[in-house]
Amino acid sequence: MSQTFQNFIAGQWVAPTTGEYFENRNPADTRDVIGRFPKSGAADVERAVASAAAGFERWKRTPAPLRGDVLRRVGDLLAARKEELANLMTREMGKPLAETRGDVQEGIDTAYYAAVEGRRLFGHTVPSELRNKWAMSYRRPIGVCGIITPFNFPLAIPTWKMFPALVCGNTCVFKPAEDVPHTGHVFVEILLEAGLPPDVIQLVHGFGETVGAAIVSHPAVPVISFTGSTETGSKVGETCGRMHKRLSLEMGGKNAQIVLNDANLELALEGVLWGAFGTTGQRCTATSRLIVQSGVHDQFVEMLVERVGKLVLGDGREAGTDVGPLIHEEAVEKVERYVGIGKEQGATLRIGGKRRREGSLAHGHFFDPTIFTGVTAGSRLEQEEIFGPVLSVVEVKSVDEAFAVNNGVRYGLSSSVYTSDVHVAFRALSELDNGITYVNAPTIGAEAHLPFGGVKQTGNGHREGGWEVYEFYSETKVGYVDYSGVLQRAQIDTYGG
Repeated sequence: MSQTFQNFIAGQWVAPTTGEYFENRNPADTRDVIGRFPKSGAADVERAVASAAAGFERWKRTPAPLRGDVLRRVGDLLAARKEELANLMTREMGKPLAETRGDVQEGIDTAYYAAVEGRRLFGHTVPSELRNKWAMSYRRPIGVCGIITPFNFPLAIPTWKMFPALVCGNTCVFKPAEDVPHTGHVFVEILLEAGLPPDVIQLVHGFGETVGAAIVSHPAVPVISFTGSTETGSKVGETCGRMHKRLSLEMGGKNAQIVLNDANLELALEGVLWGAFGTTGQRCTATSRLIVQSGVHDQFVEMLVERVGKLVLGDGREAGTDVGPLIHEEAVEKVERYVGIGKEQGATLRIGGKRRREGSLAHGHFFDPTIFTGVTAGSRLEQEEIFGPVLSVVEVKSVDEAFAVNNGVRYGLSSSVYTSDVHVAFRALSELDNGITYVNAPTIGAEAHLPFGGVKQTGNGHREGGWEVYEFYSETKVGYVDYSGVLQRAQIDTYGG
């Protein structure tokens, strides 16, 4: 009998008001039921927001360095439980243990970075234009933050969002993706064990169209951070715009690795294998396009096909597994549709292109790593996000054409160029229309202390990670202190008087 889990609302683990639950199953073996989780409703969100609002009144008065101390303890707990957390994440969402260990490490790094930022929430002190007057700014918290996260980084992404929000003095209502509720549950347990006050964090399980929508539209939640599809992000943006909420969107990508004639091909090969098929292609930064200059195209494609043919599919907890399952049946069906689209539009299927159901793969959502060549710029395979292990190869003649193809999509998250020409490398940093550009490295690999995010339909201008995210989760307050003892009229006609 599988375990039944609960929400965490108002300082208690509680059943959903709906009385309904959904099953969470292992995507590598759907016979393995991880647990039953609350299928919550708007009433659960209402209770959670009320508790978080009450908690905010106390938490915002806690000195920021002390808030940071709580997150340092969270980092210590994550480090101590790293292997346990990696195992439960792999069971829940499929990617190999080497990757889920990295997922935990991102959370650890983010915790320690946030802990230090508790002493670095800088404002500015500047000269006043008037005599005997002090002018300054400082940062203060905003209120209740709605945190809505995806399945592919079950721990890392919640930490990217919640740690900065918490150290800035906000409280959080957290809805993890319904595909990875167990990681969300354990994460909240760790936050509480580290000493986070119970009304500062609320956990509400459920589905986006009910729980997510209720959080986004709640008038007492002034801040929303959402990671998911561009289509859903557009709907979230419409609601938040109408309600004047602060909103951070991290959405889709159609990232390209560019391999030029002067590239180190062995290095570029390792990069594209990791970028395209790590996390089974289920990353917003995944390498979905490979843009190769004509002089090395045929050789590089042959090298790539040979290596992809050796990748091992399987349960991510088993030694030797290179590629885990897709997250659910709908993801498999989507990848199958795009394989059909690629064939219909004249691309050449070089390897893969089918789901796997034999032997130990029989009960999982497995799909072969897939490569299409002869993909034309502007085709659906080249333009649309697939979120699976499908790589589209586009041949180009020049650097200028490679850059144009990279920029010719509606997304702008990550890009990569492999070259030995320093001039071209710095051109790429300037000209590739993405929030992140890597030189001689794959399109994946963001670091916790640098801003993360994209342009165009990938995001709405805010960044996660690094120092910029602390500005998103706080308001600038300006203070003036006039100790002259007389009325001084700034910006009138007394300047310099």
